[in-house]
Amino acid sequence: MKAMILAAGLGTRMRPLTDRCPKPLLPVAGKPLIVHHLERLAATGITDIVINVSYRAEQIVEALGDGRRFGVSLTFSHETTPLETAGGIRHALPLLEDAPFLLINGDVWSDVALEALPELRDDLAHLVLVDNPDHHTQGDFALDDTGRVRLEGTPRLTYAGLAILAPSLVASLPDDAPAKLAPLLREAITTGRVGGTHHRGSWVDIGTPERLEALDAHLRDI
Repeated sequence: MKAMILAAGLGTRMRPLTDRCPKPLLPVAGKPLIVHHLERLAATGITDIVINVSYRAEQIVEALGDGRRFGVSLTFSHETTPLETAGGIRHALPLLEDAPFLLINGDVWSDVALEALPELRDDLAHLVLVDNPDHHTQGDFALDDTGRVRLEGTPRLTYAGLAILAPSLVASLPDDAPAKLAPLLREAITTGRVGGTHHRGSWVDIGTPERLEALDAHLRDI
């Protein structure tokens, strides 16, 4: 399986830290945030990785190179301007090819056992969901007793920024046009083609400098 890491965002919520440094390269426990992802993927056996880049793209490419020193092979999908999540995935489809792939938001951290995520089979997506954090108390989706993601119901959970996706989920989108992922997921959920896993371990959405600092402290303690 290939993986795609989303790293094209402007990082506006992290300013002033991201004024001169793209969010994926912000240091956490002595290494860039994105390197934590690369090392986890390599340890899982996922070594063919696509990274979309836009804001300060040259810094990310220069810092990571071809990925060999992290035990992976990197390919970069360049966006002239950020295309949002679904648009970025659609733009990268020629690099991802036809098989389902693992999608990781570049600004989350977790101890999810990636190797334990199930195959898609006939689904269009499998989402990792977590308990709602204080900054997102309403959640995003519901997960029923059979592991199916629903738009309504309980418990309400938050999308963790980790998923297995089928390329066909975004294939009909025009290339080089911004598009959000949530509407496509909601449509697929309505047709019963999205499964989910409730992750009860550690997870952090690194959306503010304070959360970045807290994650840094946490990882230095373990």
